[in-house]
Amino acid sequence: MPSFSLAALTVLDLAPPALIEIAASCGYDAVGIRLLPAMPGGIAYPLDDKASLNETLARLDATGIKVADLEVVALRPETDLAGFSAFFETGARLGARHILVAGYDPDLARFRDSFAKFCEAAAPYGLTADLEFMPWTYVPDLATANSIVAPMGQANAGILVDALHFDRSRSSVADLARVPVHRMHYWQLCDGPAERPTTNEELIHAARHERMFPGEGGIDLVLLARAMPADITISLEVPTVELAKTMGHKDRAQRALDAAKAVIAAAKL
Repeated sequence: MPSFSLAALTVLDLAPPALIEIAASCGYDAVGIRLLPAMPGGIAYPLDDKASLNETLARLDATGIKVADLEVVALRPETDLAGFSAFFETGARLGARHILVAGYDPDLARFRDSFAKFCEAAAPYGLTADLEFMPWTYVPDLATANSIVAPMGQANAGILVDALHFDRSRSSVADLARVPVHRMHYWQLCDGPAERPTTNEELIHAARHERMFPGEGGIDLVLLARAMPADITISLEVPTVELAKTMGHKDRAQRALDAAKAVIAAAKL
């Protein structure tokens, strides 16, 4: 089995110390921490005060849980790359390995330049920068992400495959085979209905609020898992807002982990 990380979005109302405790109690190896919001005004835990950072570090030390990734860096035309120093420093203190990056710049040539500079800034902190393609962004599919990342000179540049976005963008395992293996550092696993949403609004709502546990939807996760590198971390990103009204954090996190392990076991058959 690869290592499994509990993504922040699965239990986004939990601050990092509580997230770490839930992950440890369920048997996860790592967590993802959302230092920056996915959208203006969204939930995030910047850990920009000494007390919250120290408490998080103490929980990591006590449980042995690692930090797999940091979220969410949205690169826009107006993004000031000089403003990420504190973000990188916090990530280094946490021992984080990866950064989730999203492309919100319509000028892909300018985005390539910004992303390359971001990768260069992250490298001294031991962090990879992993571009997540999402159908509603300007990097909507795997082929576009690969056209940006594959030729880059920055060794820490990567591509983040999210099972939901992979399916909704109609990306394929043939596209995946074209991605250099060293460009994939971790990936995200969840499920969703076989029927794809038809608008960006529906895509965004489903991705942020109503995913399904691995193996309980209509996405061919076994096919995808067989095409992914076997030794990279799998982040379980399964927000289930309606279910959360009747099922607690630990039960949802445990269900996600058990379901993911079943998918990976099936992929090995």
